[in-house]
Amino acid sequence: MSAARAFWTTGPGAGELREEELRPVGVGDVEVTALFSAVSRGTEALVMRGGVPPSQHDAMRAPFQAGEFPFPVKYGYLSVGTVTTAGGRVPELLGRTVFCLHPHQDRYVVPAGAVLAVPAGVPAGRAVLAGMLETAVNGLWDAQVAAGDRVSVVGAGVLGLVVARLAAQVPGTDVEAVDVAPGRDAVARRMGVELVAPDDARRERDVVLHTSGTGAGLSTGLSLLGDEGVLTELSWYGDRPVEVRLGEGFHSRRLTVRASQVGRVPPARAPRWTTRRRLALALDLLRDEAFDALVSGESAFEDLPRDLPRVAGPGSHALCHRVRYAAGRHPAG
Repeated sequence: MSAARAFWTTGPGAGELREEELRPVGVGDVEVTALFSAVSRGTEALVMRGGVPPSQHDAMRAPFQAGEFPFPVKYGYLSVGTVTTAGGRVPELLGRTVFCLHPHQDRYVVPAGAVLAVPAGVPAGRAVLAGMLETAVNGLWDAQVAAGDRVSVVGAGVLGLVVARLAAQVPGTDVEAVDVAPGRDAVARRMGVELVAPDDARRERDVVLHTSGTGAGLSTGLSLLGDEGVLTELSWYGDRPVEVRLGEGFHSRRLTVRASQVGRVPPARAPRWTTRRRLALALDLLRDEAFDALVSGESAFEDLPRDLPRVAGPGSHALCHRVRYAAGRHPAG
């Protein structure tokens, strides 16, 4: 048995590092030494304030979560590390850099099927974005973005900017990102996306994807659609009620709001696409260096109890906040 350290949320806006014993590595397991993890700000902010509603405790459970909502809970799902021990059935994974849907923890043992090798050409520090890319890919599938579509993405956080960049790579699309937050223009430009305020956003759009996590953003998105348009909702609000304008032209223009959730592959693709294949695609898409622009800050793992409440707290404008572990203090590929 060997001790590891993990971050636990212990109460509203509070967390700590706890030691735990790792189980032995079985023949089909791997031990991973973490290089980086990332804060999924929207979801982890809800977890940190205890905002996961009881009806969603099972649905929101992360693959390797420990504890129970609301507190104390070990939560997270964006981890990249090196396989330092591989079981007898999976020797080919030894020494590989892998992505895992694991909470913030410096070392962990998981079944080999729970990790996916990071492709050559994708730095470990960028690979933590794989979960965001996977969510964005699923959102584009749900929104059925097609060649030539006029697309608006409302909400220029990490997920919104990833969605916008991927949508802009569909041939002939006209993509615009919409947000009220100041200071995102430079990041949007590095992502190859035009960013505008809601009052300046173009109307009569074929497709709108909403990622702002606010009722105001949802209302803005609906106002941008053309007749018979569909808004695909990627935000999750937890236990917060959302006020949205369903008056004015919502009915006369026959608008639709469609939910998208990464926990399920869209029905039309489910016969051919597994979640593992989808995650492999997300990792491959991270060869694009533009995604480095989304990393807005970094903390040492030891400082996470101090920094995570700030990064995930009210008023934070953080994009992707990366966590660096002792093993990642030197550049990793």
